[in-house]
Amino acid sequence: MAGRGRSSDRIEPSFSGRPARDDDEFSLDADDRVVGSRSTRRGGSRPPPQRAARQRRREPRERDGGGLFGFLRRVVYWCVVLFIWAGIGVAGLVVYYGSRMPSASTWAIPERPPNVKITAVDGSVIANRGATGGEALSLENMSPYIPEAVIAIEDRRFYSHFGVDPLGLGRAIVTNFTAGHMVQGGSTLTQQLAKNLFLSPERTLERKVQEVLLSLWLEQKYTKDQILAMYLNRVFFGSNAYGVEAASRRYFNKSARDVNLGEAAVLAGLLKAPSRLSPARDAEAANARAQLVLAAMREQGFITDSEVKTAMSQTPASAKSYWSGAGHYVADMVMDELPGLIGDVKDDVIVDTTIDKSLEKKAEQSLVDVLDKEGGKLDASQAALVSIDGTGAIRALVGGRDYATSQFNRAVKAKRQPGSSFKPFVYAAALEKGLTPFSVFNDAPIRIGDWTPENYEKKYNGEVTLATALSKSLNTVAAQLVMYDGPDQVIKLAHRLGIESELQPNASIALGTSEVSLMELTASYAAFMNGGYKATPHVIRRVTTADGKVLYENTYDSPPRVLSEQIAAEMDAMMMGVIDNGTGKSAKIPGWQAAGKTGTTQNSRDALFVGFTSNLTTGVWFGNDDGKPMKKVTGGGLPAKAWKEFMIAAHKGLSPAPLFGNGQLIGDPDGQPMAQMAPDGGQPVTAEAPPPTTIGGIISGVFGGNENANRYPQAPVRQQTAPSGNGPVPPADIAEGDGSGYGNVVPPGDVGTPQTTSSVQPRRTTLLDLIMGQ
Repeated sequence: MAGRGRSSDRIEPSFSGRPARDDDEFSLDADDRVVGSRSTRRGGSRPPPQRAARQRRREPRERDGGGLFGFLRRVVYWCVVLFIWAGIGVAGLVVYYGSRMPSASTWAIPERPPNVKITAVDGSVIANRGATGGEALSLENMSPYIPEAVIAIEDRRFYSHFGVDPLGLGRAIVTNFTAGHMVQGGSTLTQQLAKNLFLSPERTLERKVQEVLLSLWLEQKYTKDQILAMYLNRVFFGSNAYGVEAASRRYFNKSARDVNLGEAAVLAGLLKAPSRLSPARDAEAANARAQLVLAAMREQGFITDSEVKTAMSQTPASAKSYWSGAGHYVADMVMDELPGLIGDVKDDVIVDTTIDKSLEKKAEQSLVDVLDKEGGKLDASQAALVSIDGTGAIRALVGGRDYATSQFNRAVKAKRQPGSSFKPFVYAAALEKGLTPFSVFNDAPIRIGDWTPENYEKKYNGEVTLATALSKSLNTVAAQLVMYDGPDQVIKLAHRLGIESELQPNASIALGTSEVSLMELTASYAAFMNGGYKATPHVIRRVTTADGKVLYENTYDSPPRVLSEQIAAEMDAMMMGVIDNGTGKSAKIPGWQAAGKTGTTQNSRDALFVGFTSNLTTGVWFGNDDGKPMKKVTGGGLPAKAWKEFMIAAHKGLSPAPLFGNGQLIGDPDGQPMAQMAPDGGQPVTAEAPPPTTIGGIISGVFGGNENANRYPQAPVRQQTAPSGNGPVPPADIAEGDGSGYGNVVPPGDVGTPQTTSSVQPRRTTLLDLIMGQ
């Protein structure tokens, strides 16, 4: 051994206690090291190679616990590690996205858009207007079924979670994974409210993180009931309805206060897909979803089995496709006027109107009945109605056949020629100038400038009183009266009574060629009905805040006098003749005195009847939006029929009362001229008898040169026995050169029935005709 190494070299003992063999020094493992020309093993001698290998195979099993248990330990270990890192990542995202939000100290619930609640005279709701479409209700004021149904189907642990429901989220994930598609959401009601209040609808990770943060803030700041109330008053229910009140009125035409169990289930079912499950779109789908809501309510213990059975029978039928009913024309009118009365609407307000809902329904029904029965065959597609009391308060207004089809208000915004329904203003102006209902005019072909007005039937009646001329709607007499009054005087009277539209000062104004709205025309007739007072049309009585503060109250209780009592009484009596034995016979109301006037425009493009009793003044229009002519429809036809149907229904149960002045034309028993009140309300004046008509005067009138040729020929006048049999009443003088300036009036070219080569030309008045009184 000494020859093979130094004396200091020694053989290290092995772990087994045996000396290492010479060939062992060439088997090095990880713990071997080489020092000089020899190798040594740290910590002692090397184990044999076979034993070392077995030891290396045994050590991992001993260290990991061995087999499956060791594998599970490693899985748990790495899961914990991943969870920690995921938590760190989520925390980082929360911090990052949270830093992009405003400071929590500045968070505040956005103001709910203001609602305008529009009510009828009895306090019932006509409509709600505003971004939400309904007022906000507290949980105590709404049907208890609504919150129960929403909680059962949307968030059953609402009262136990802290704004985020981990169990609900986990259940939703499992359900959606099992189904293979999205069938259930994991958001709580608080999260949905946070999204609706503060966030956009986009689905991004940032929005979801912010939604959670806002939900936690809501839960800390508000009670559960407050959160639920905010949610129910703001959530979208489809069909432009936000909040349970808007949805209840939209789908069931009732307040959320009165919703039953079946209806509450339908509302709660809408939240999943408001458009797809809307009763207005798919009633069957809405009802099927409601059954699931009822089952969820039963599972949660909110209702019993018997209540479920009852609710199934309460499930409503399909809703209409859009807001319907004439009341919405009124609501639109209110919204147009409201800013001018109170300024911008910033808080919930209540608008009390003058509308009687029962009259509103009767008005709508009367138009629909006539249109459905005769409108098709006579080419009449639209109609409108306005009914006003003596103060100008609008009691009923229908702007068209169907609001759901067209929201244009033809009663207020459309301006049409009134036709002969404008004649009462012409006659009233003549009475103010001294004529009487018994003044006699000659109904014969006449010429005014290049205009030759004709009667509707192209027949002439010779000498007639003004009362007869109005009842028969004679165009020739009306044209003569305009020349007698002067167009400017007629316009002044019409504006004084309530016509606000611009009127053209020409001769054809006698036949109603200047356009007006049905509402202003009807309101002007109310001055005849109430004895001569201005009846300013209005629909808003009062505007208050939700807590009762009065913001506006109308002041139409002291109207000015615009017509003398005497003339108002005479006009009432003359217009009674229109209904009793004239062109408005179709408008007779059994048991009631009624007065009115028909109106028909060229080629029956428009047909009107405006009339009144002592209770209401009502105007009705029929026509087409595109101005297409109807088939010989006159004011005494469809409009008078609809007017009669409405007025009979409106007066049902009321005691008949006479018109102002009892509707009688009474002459002086001694044969003296009828006394007239002066137009300005001064002392009575008496209409003077005309100077005797002579042959020279007639000749002068016919052959008086170009100036007189542009005037209508004077009608021969004489004392006429009053129709009532009260003795002769002399007519007033028809004087030439009265300062009216009618000689320069040129009517528009489209006035009157167009003449064709095949039509009969109007016969010119000759000297012989005048002498013979023809």
